[in-house]
Amino acid sequence: MAKLTVGLDIGSSSIKVVQLKASKRGYQLVNFGIEPIPPQTIVDGTIMNQGAVVDAIRDLFAKLRIRQKQVAIAIAGHSVIIKKVTVPKMTPEELEQQIPWEAEHHIPFSKDDVYIDHQVLNPNTPQGQMELLLVAAKKEVVGDYEAAAREAQLEPVIVDVAAFTVQNAYDINYDATPNDTVVLINVGAAISNINILSNGVSAFTRDVTIGGNAFTEEIQKQLNVGYDEAEAYKVGGAGGSEAHEVVPQEVERILEQVSDVIAGEFQRSLDFFLATASDANISKVYLAGGSAKIPALHRAIEDRSRLAVEVLNPFKKLQIDENRFDLGFLNAHAAEACVGVGLGLREEGDD
Repeated sequence: MAKLTVGLDIGSSSIKVVQLKASKRGYQLVNFGIEPIPPQTIVDGTIMNQGAVVDAIRDLFAKLRIRQKQVAIAIAGHSVIIKKVTVPKMTPEELEQQIPWEAEHHIPFSKDDVYIDHQVLNPNTPQGQMELLLVAAKKEVVGDYEAAAREAQLEPVIVDVAAFTVQNAYDINYDATPNDTVVLINVGAAISNINILSNGVSAFTRDVTIGGNAFTEEIQKQLNVGYDEAEAYKVGGAGGSEAHEVVPQEVERILEQVSDVIAGEFQRSLDFFLATASDANISKVYLAGGSAKIPALHRAIEDRSRLAVEVLNPFKKLQIDENRFDLGFLNAHAAEACVGVGLGLREEGDD
């Protein structure tokens, strides 16, 4: 069995690290930790303050006493393009040669500026063609994330796409029913990833540049408070003691306003998918990411989509030593760990 990498999730508001161990009985949690980073360190998926990222990674690895250097990282946002395409049937060798030219038709970047990868979704469609998932990532952005890991004395051996890492975490923790279509939404601080799975295969992906920061910014603006206070209000902290009697109601109103806007963005993607996949019957929405825990967002998505909404728990089926881990801490941060768990499932040498 190949060695698992350490999942290193470099997020817009915090760094998350997940280390797993594979066994015959499944996967065991070895390490998990979170380290916050200053606001504006990462903007729209681009690292603006590499020093802050490197310091947070080093601190977290030191705190968790992780010696393994091989890590898997993920990227998201405008620097990643994911397209489903159909091509004539061909051999794997022919496909490798054809992919760069195929990418030119579907990707709005020069092929020299991106890394291109693909996965065969269906080798034989009813029309006698092949269906592929085409992924392109800007070399500059991938290079920045790899450089941050290397500067922290780590070895990035896998670069994944955030939307697909959440799918990895879902696959090992939930028993999907055949013909089921589910929606995985990872609500990050600045970028949200939508991945719709049909029969266990990704049928639609989209990154939306809206996330948990929208709540914080609106609380700051409407209540005229600082970033830390707004964050505390967002996650249910007491915030300012003087206005404690009045503010929670105001905060709830703001959370509902912003939730409605975010849910509207998500619903546009669901509507687009449903319009192009007439036979799909979505059964459930799973939310990941820090803002997945905001009840107002659940209600807004449920109201708009008329679907059941559940927080994705990436620890659900993992073996966890209760003497080593604080289960309260794991439960409180499970939604934020989805990308990290998905990355921690990757093995060195994976395609």
